[in-house]
Amino acid sequence: MNAHLSTALTLAARGVPAMPLRAGKVPFGNCPACRDNACGGRPNMRIPGPCDCPRPCHAWAAATTDPDTLTGPEWSSCWKQAAAVAYHPGGVGLTVVDLDHADAVAWARRTLPATRTVGTTRGEHWIYQGAMGSVNAVRDGVDIKSTMVYARWLGPGTGTMTTLPDTVRALIAKKPSPVRPVTVAVPIGGGECRHRTPVYLERGIAMAEQRIREATSGVHATVYRTFLAVLSAHGRCGCLTDTHAARLFAAAQTKGESARHCVDAWSNARTALGM
Repeated sequence: MNAHLSTALTLAARGVPAMPLRAGKVPFGNCPACRDNACGGRPNMRIPGPCDCPRPCHAWAAATTDPDTLTGPEWSSCWKQAAAVAYHPGGVGLTVVDLDHADAVAWARRTLPATRTVGTTRGEHWIYQGAMGSVNAVRDGVDIKSTMVYARWLGPGTGTMTTLPDTVRALIAKKPSPVRPVTVAVPIGGGECRHRTPVYLERGIAMAEQRIREATSGVHATVYRTFLAVLSAHGRCGCLTDTHAARLFAAAQTKGESARHCVDAWSNARTALGM
């Protein structure tokens, strides 16, 4: 059996969602329509494309614990070309602090609680128990990899894994609350929001709730893309409230999403939009 596939199956048996990577740490699409992100995926923004496949089939969403998927015909040729194995840290409740050079490693040793570490080509992965949002470049040479991203599997590492500390969570807590708790945004001079009317906003939220509830596959990706669309249309003018966000989160939870995933998906959508 291919060595990378064997590693992926071992991870899957332990409940760790795994997937193949080609050269350059780039994921494969495991169906013809999604090869090379032909369906519109943007892996640099952690956004799977709007494909009509039976399941999410590329980027972080492709990681799976299903051995039939890993060994199935969609990925048979991928494993022959695979250069590495990746996994979805957030999918198994982990956070990877990716330290990309020696200065970043030195900073972590001064600043972060000791935990399990894995050596990389240029630095180290520090792995903590607990999931959070994922953000690149939280400081020079430091990325946070957890929900809605993949990380290379580089072995089990050494040391005892510790609980995700507040010092790591604080690395991405530099922006205000994901929603602005105001009911109406009144610009200077009075009147309604300059960007969208209340009716437009209500219709947008209702359509977003319907889109999530009607999802029959790829619920994670559907929730994320829906949050992204709502924030893109309404997130900068001040009209969104906690009530609007709660409605979207409730719709997602009717499809089996956890409250934690909703918060992370909302945060990642804001990050992708630069909000």
